Amino acid sequence: MIRIGALVSGGGSNLQAIIDACKDGRIDGEVVAVISNNSRAYGLQRAKDQGIATYHLSSVTHPDEEELDKAMVEILKGHDVELVCLAGYMKKRGPTFIKAFANKVLNIHPALLPKYGGKGFYGRNVHRAVVEAREPRSGATVHLIDEQYDHGPILAQVEIDVKDEDTPDSLAARILIQEHMIYPKVVSMIASGEIDLDDFDTSKWTPIYLDPA
Repeated sequence: MIRIGALVSGGGSNLQAIIDACKDGRIDGEVVAVISNNSRAYGLQRAKDQGIATYHLSSVTHPDEEELDKAMVEILKGHDVELVCLAGYMKKRGPTFIKAFANKVLNIHPALLPKYGGKGFYGRNVHRAVVEAREPRSGATVHLIDEQYDHGPILAQVEIDVKDEDTPDSLAARILIQEHMIYPKVVSMIASGEIDLDDFDTSKWTPIYLDPA
């Protein structure tokens, strides 16, 4: 079973999707630790409800960013975490964190990267930009992180049509359904070895395109 750590900043619905998939056997794994930069994040309560260890680490507890990275790494390594899932985590991590979990940190983004990614493109901002640009398609992307926002090798994507009548809120709701499908699916593929992050070669990797839920 793969040991999963998660980082959250808010509600943590994608965290819940991963927890549920572990519990019902769709992922051969277990979420063992959850860290949030927001002590009031509902994602922490979701984890507590499942008996998962929770931690608040932020610029409040660690004003120095490198020390914050080190503290996060220490906690995750202390739980023998093998895969880290960012689930609505809003802060960019530094080289110390990324190096400690090289090719083992996933993020999910509510758009078809590389479009509509980067600093400032999060939550409703993403969907507003997609609707205003009259894009015909949008979706969700699971990718490995690097030191830039929403940048790193794309592992998988799922696409849906953007409807003429879509608003940012309606599009967000429909894409969230896809996020809850694709994120556990990718984690499951990693746990089973179908996606091998121990021998990951960006130059040879072709992103996986999944059918919508």
